[in-house]
Amino acid sequence: MIVVTGATGNVGRTLVRILTEDQVPVTAVARHIDEAQVPPGVRAVAADLAEPDGLRGAFEGAEALFLLVAGERPYDILDVAESAGVRKVVLLSSQGAGTRPEAYAHPRRFEAAVRESGLDCTILRSGGLDSNAFAWAESIRTRRTAKAPFGDMGLPFVDPDDVAAVAATTLLTHAHTGATYTLTGPAPTTPRARAAAIATTLGEPVTFVEQTRAEARELMERFMPLPVVEGTLALLGEPTGEEQRVSPDVERVLGRAPGAFAGWAERNVAAFR
Repeated sequence: MIVVTGATGNVGRTLVRILTEDQVPVTAVARHIDEAQVPPGVRAVAADLAEPDGLRGAFEGAEALFLLVAGERPYDILDVAESAGVRKVVLLSSQGAGTRPEAYAHPRRFEAAVRESGLDCTILRSGGLDSNAFAWAESIRTRRTAKAPFGDMGLPFVDPDDVAAVAATTLLTHAHTGATYTLTGPAPTTPRARAAAIATTLGEPVTFVEQTRAEARELMERFMPLPVVEGTLALLGEPTGEEQRVSPDVERVLGRAPGAFAGWAERNVAAFR
């Protein structure tokens, strides 16, 4: 049995579906979840990674764990997992943990805990997700506008379905134990180009409005710690060569190229209508 944390999120939801289609028993864990939100036969458990003691029932009998960076007690989470019988962990971390270690200290703590746990482990360092465009859903639906800073700075955002597919492969095989993979899309895309791709899918124009750095910071500070805000703005506005590079790791694991943003937009166009 595999436990998937963050099971209602953009990566976790697809991962649960993939594993279920492969006839793998799954426990889907999220803070707010019920049986109606998961495929038939999947066990749904409402639990919070910020409270590791409450995870014991969710982890019981599991052999593998897909773990998000959430909460502040990664060592306690992994202790609970190991005591419940978990022997393998796949951690969804961030590319910034490798490229901007000071700003992304939180995911680095989780990475360290996983590596030190003694469990078989694989670390997935995801680049920006195509699904970040859902932040535009309301403004595109109601005003046909999309706002973002650094409108012409390209980064190789990745389809969350590709992240989920890599997670499924690494959970189900032993070939990736000890590996750290950086997951990106097939080419850098800019915020302006992503807005244009949504417009093409809609068949209607979408106006792109470039925010100033200060405007973006003010918005991000509402839901991110300040160090993460600064690190994110730096990554988006002044990316390093490594952050702009297309990683071969999705294709290395899946045997196929990662999907383009346009494909993600087509599958999710209903959110923007």
